[in-house]
Amino acid sequence: MTEHISSAYDRDLDAIQTLVMKMGGLVEDAIGSAVKSLETRDIELAEKVRAADKQIDALELQINEEAARVIALRAPVSKDLRAILTVLRIAASMERIGDYAKNIAKRTGTLLDMPHIAGSDAALRRMAREVQSMLKDLLDSYLRLDVLLAEDVRQRDHEVDQMYNALFREFLTFMLEDPRNITTCMHLHFMAKNVERMGDLVTNMAEQVIYLVNGEMPEEARPKGDTTAFMVGLD
Repeated sequence: MTEHISSAYDRDLDAIQTLVMKMGGLVEDAIGSAVKSLETRDIELAEKVRAADKQIDALELQINEEAARVIALRAPVSKDLRAILTVLRIAASMERIGDYAKNIAKRTGTLLDMPHIAGSDAALRRMAREVQSMLKDLLDSYLRLDVLLAEDVRQRDHEVDQMYNALFREFLTFMLEDPRNITTCMHLHFMAKNVERMGDLVTNMAEQVIYLVNGEMPEEARPKGDTTAFMVGLD
């Protein structure tokens, strides 16, 4: 009987993990497409990002429902329960990343008739690509229960913070040089902040993988390189 219950639980968890990976793929695409729509000022692509967010939301809801069903039917304990809790937290973080991608896409149209800020699109693209890479490795670490890879993802958030800090300083320079750049730079700054927040969420997911495998959160605080929050009042 115990083996039967365990086998059924494994099948249920595999099904949920498949949904998580599908959701992860959509979120990766959303990050890339949102930033590409900014670079190319492609309103149609921006609208696709906004529409695709509904699929991401629907998958999170499905994952939540399946996880609740497993808890009710299988009554998992110990590591099995941690696996379900990890799934719920990862899904919630990915849904939030999808929201940030949607927020970037929303601002694309606003920037159409505004002055172009040299280098900003490329800098945002580099940030977004790093977050995409972190997310891909995070999902791999989750499937393989690879603590070392999860810790690597966790440490790489510092690079995203450093890119954000550099971009923030560039925006300040542009705004000081020409007040006509202020509105554009404010929009671009919020886009950059959204990408930086994505990095934070991927890092949170990496910590959940470590928790899943080790049964406890990492002891050492991760390096946090965002030095701008006190200046802009965002935290």
